[in-house]
Amino acid sequence: MQITVSSVLGGVLLATTSVSAVPSKPSHGGSHVRRNVELGPRPEFLVNDMDEGWLKDRLSSCLDKEVVTTKFSIGHRGGACLQFPEETLESHMAGMKMGAGIEECDVAFTKDRQLVCRHDQCDLHTTTNIVATKLGKKCTQPFQPAKGGKPATATCCTSDITLAEFKTLCGKMDGFNASATTPEDYLHGTPSWRTDLYATCATVLSHKEFIRLVDARGLMFTTELKEPRVPMPFQGTYTTEKYEQQVVDEYIEAGIHPSRVWLQSFVFRDVAYWLKHAPAFGRQAILLDESGDAPSTIDQATANLTFYRNAGVRIVGPPLPYLVSLDKKGEYVPSHYAKTAKKLGLDIITWSLERSGPLKQAAKQNDYYYSTIVNGTHKDGDMYKLVDVLARQVGVLGIFSDWSATVTFYANCLGFL
Repeated sequence: MQITVSSVLGGVLLATTSVSAVPSKPSHGGSHVRRNVELGPRPEFLVNDMDEGWLKDRLSSCLDKEVVTTKFSIGHRGGACLQFPEETLESHMAGMKMGAGIEECDVAFTKDRQLVCRHDQCDLHTTTNIVATKLGKKCTQPFQPAKGGKPATATCCTSDITLAEFKTLCGKMDGFNASATTPEDYLHGTPSWRTDLYATCATVLSHKEFIRLVDARGLMFTTELKEPRVPMPFQGTYTTEKYEQQVVDEYIEAGIHPSRVWLQSFVFRDVAYWLKHAPAFGRQAILLDESGDAPSTIDQATANLTFYRNAGVRIVGPPLPYLVSLDKKGEYVPSHYAKTAKKLGLDIITWSLERSGPLKQAAKQNDYYYSTIVNGTHKDGDMYKLVDVLARQVGVLGIFSDWSATVTFYANCLGFL
């Protein structure tokens, strides 16, 4: 039986009165919630794989400790997309079960201008079954089979379909089969270190459904505004400003206090809009940063931090490799970027742990998330070495993870609640 949002929220009284102003008092949702958190075997597997030392001893001593939800553990695309389809009800349910105190919904808009949880406006062809449904004909670029040495292609966007049509789709593990000759074959392509075990027909969510789901559990929210992949204003009148405001309005209408919301964007303009027009939400907005991906640009990315701080930004969200480097002994240490951000008084949230597969393989392939520490990364147990440097030396506020249990366990053991 397919799980539905209404069945999960059954018994929860949902407010029906429209709220036109920011709630005057924080609604429920503390820094950690005492609920039945389950971590499963992965944290212990990682601890057992660590090099001998004080950190392994400390983490080993916590393996039988009762754990609680913590906002240090941020559910990336739900918090369980290592094994569950991203941005779906099932990923959120698993991420919350593993103790994520902040849940993420990346938002894009539909043809009828409704907000839905997708990591990219045009990723439906790799994250849902759309190409194998009647809606595939509505895609920006319908499925084209592999032929004559050319790969199979498709481009399907949330803006190609309405919310009602979006809700008929099944979420699947992100991936595609470039050699596919049929739409059904194109749906395959899940990396070998992930699984399709839970990808039978995952439940896609609107942003409003996401808010209700997380609010019912008293947790916190982080919504990333995805950059539009279509010309704006969309349909002539839907401007970027309306898009930026719509995210805020949906939290206000749901009665969610701004202290529970961490808006995000890679676009400075979006954060600047929230700082000016929705300051209660803007003061906790995260400016995501990928401007230093090339070795030649990381110095400029670091220099930009001063501008962001002076413009009112209080939290930056760089990826893992921006924050760590190797010392002469090959040990993980805070990077120049990390030191500069802290010197400027900026808080940091980083992304994304558990997105790289087995770390021995990741290091061999110069994986993006370990690119600055690849020569010091040898095995899966090194993951907790990285988390420890980020937590205790860099001082991040939280870590996005594709498997929330990994961060939840560390946070509980070392006191980051």
